[in-house]
Amino acid sequence: MSSFGQILKEIGEFGLFQKQLLAALCMPTMFAAFDVIGQVFATINFPHHCNTDWILERGPNLTEDRQRNLTLPVNKDGKFESCEMFTPVDLDLETIEKYGINATTGCIDGWDYDVPKGSSGIVNEFDIVCDRSGLIEASQSISMAGILFGALAYGAISDRFGRRFAILLALVVELCCGFGAAFSPNIYVYIVLKFFCASSSVVISMVTSVMAVEWTDPSKAALCTQLIVLFFPIGLTVLSGVAYLIRNWRILQMVLFSPLLLVLGFLYWFLPESARWLLSQGKKEEAQKVLERAARVNKMKVPHDLIDKLNMGGTSANKTILDIFRIPYLRKRTFIMGYNWFAASLLYYGLSLNVGSFGLNIYLTQFIFGIAEIPANLTAMALIQTFGRRISQGSFLMFGGAACLVVLAIPNDLPVVVTIIALLGRVSATAGFSTAYVYTAELYPTILRQNGLGLNSMCARVGGILSPLIRLLDVYHYTIPMIVYGVIPIAAGALCLLLPETLNVPLQDHAELK
Repeated sequence: MSSFGQILKEIGEFGLFQKQLLAALCMPTMFAAFDVIGQVFATINFPHHCNTDWILERGPNLTEDRQRNLTLPVNKDGKFESCEMFTPVDLDLETIEKYGINATTGCIDGWDYDVPKGSSGIVNEFDIVCDRSGLIEASQSISMAGILFGALAYGAISDRFGRRFAILLALVVELCCGFGAAFSPNIYVYIVLKFFCASSSVVISMVTSVMAVEWTDPSKAALCTQLIVLFFPIGLTVLSGVAYLIRNWRILQMVLFSPLLLVLGFLYWFLPESARWLLSQGKKEEAQKVLERAARVNKMKVPHDLIDKLNMGGTSANKTILDIFRIPYLRKRTFIMGYNWFAASLLYYGLSLNVGSFGLNIYLTQFIFGIAEIPANLTAMALIQTFGRRISQGSFLMFGGAACLVVLAIPNDLPVVVTIIALLGRVSATAGFSTAYVYTAELYPTILRQNGLGLNSMCARVGGILSPLIRLLDVYHYTIPMIVYGVIPIAAGALCLLLPETLNVPLQDHAELK
C-alpha cells in the first residue's frame, strides 16, 4: 500500500511544475484586495451642501458665496451645514437679504458637491449623503456577509466538484460582478454586485492555497500558502497607485477588474486539478493524467505501480461539512481554529479602527498599510518553519492582544508611541491570519479540507462584522473596546496549545473515525 506522498516524491515534490503552478495561483489574490479595499476609494465622501438654486429665480446674478450665505445655515464651527437649508420662501430677493430666513429644512432639491475635476464616486453619483449615508456602511457590511457566504459555498463546491472548478467559477463571478459594478445604475444594484463579488474574491485565496498545498510536500506547504496570501498586500499597494491616477470610480472599477479576463483565460488553459483530490474521489485515471503532466514538466517518471497500490482510505464517498462535526477530533480542531480565525479578524479590524489618522491623504495611507503587511507575512513564513505552526499561531495572537492592553497603559500625550504599538499589534494580526491559512489546511483531511477552511474563514467574517460594533462599548468606558480586542486574542492563542503540530507532517487524506 502506498501513499500520495510517496507518489509525489517520485514525480517531484517541488519541481518546475509546482513552481509554475504556484506562480499562477498567486495572481487571483491581488484582485481580492482590489475588491475589498477598492470600496474605500469608490465611497470617498466629497464636501457637499443642499442645492438651493431656487433663490436664483429671485436673483439670477447672485455669486455662489452670496447664494450660500442667504440659503444655508451655519453650524457651531462656522461652516455651512451639509444636510440643512433655509426653507424656500415666496419673497423677493431684497426682502430676503434684508430680513433673512429663519426656518430650516432638509435638502429638498438634492445636493451640490465640491468634486475635483475628473473625480467621481458613488456618494455623489447616487446621493449617498445625509439620511442616506448609512447605505455606505450597509454596503460594506453586506460585502462582508458576501465573504461569509462565499467561505461556506466555495468550501462545499471545492470538496464536491474539485479545486480547479471552484477557482474558475470564483474568477468568473468576480469578473462579471466586479466589472459589472462599474455600470450600476443605483446604489442597490451596486450593493448586490459587491455581495457576489466579495463572495468570490476573498475566498479565492482559500481555494488556491489548498490547491498549492495538495501539490507539494509538507515542508513547502507554508511557503506556498504564505506567498499566495502575500499577494493581498501587494495588491493593496498596486491599488493605491492605480486609484491615485484614476479618480473616476467607474473607470477605476473597469481598469481593476478587466485584467481578470486574461487571468481567467490563462488559468482555464493551464490550471490542473488537484491529483490528491482526484484520488480521494476514486478518479485514478484522471489523476494519472495530471500526474503524468507534472512528471513530464519535472522531467521525472510516473510510478504507475504506486498509483495501483494507492489506498486513499475509501474516500470516494462524498463528505459534507456536517462530517466535520460528527468526527470528534475534527470537531475539536474546528472549534479551536474557528475561534482563532475570529480572534485574528477581531484584532486586525479592531486595531485598524483605533490606529487613527496619520495625517496623510487616503492614497498614501493605504500604500503604507499595504507595505506594512508584506514584512508581516514574510516574518510569519520564517517563524512557522522554524518554531512550528502551533507556537507561532499562538504567539502572534497573544502578542497582538497584549499590544491592545499595553496601549491602555500609555498616556494620551504620547500618540506616536501608541501608534507604533498599535501597528505592531496589527502586524501580529496579519501574521496570525496568514499562519491560520497554512495551519488550518494541514489540520483537515483532503476530502474535508476545503470545507474546513471555509468554515473557519466564516468565523473570521463574523469577527470582522462585530469588530466595529465593539467600539460602541466605549460609551460605558473608553477602555472596554481595547480590553475586548486584547483578551479575546490572548485566549485564542492559549487554546492553540491544545492543537497538534503539523510542521513537516504528511497531509492526511481521509478522516479517521476517532
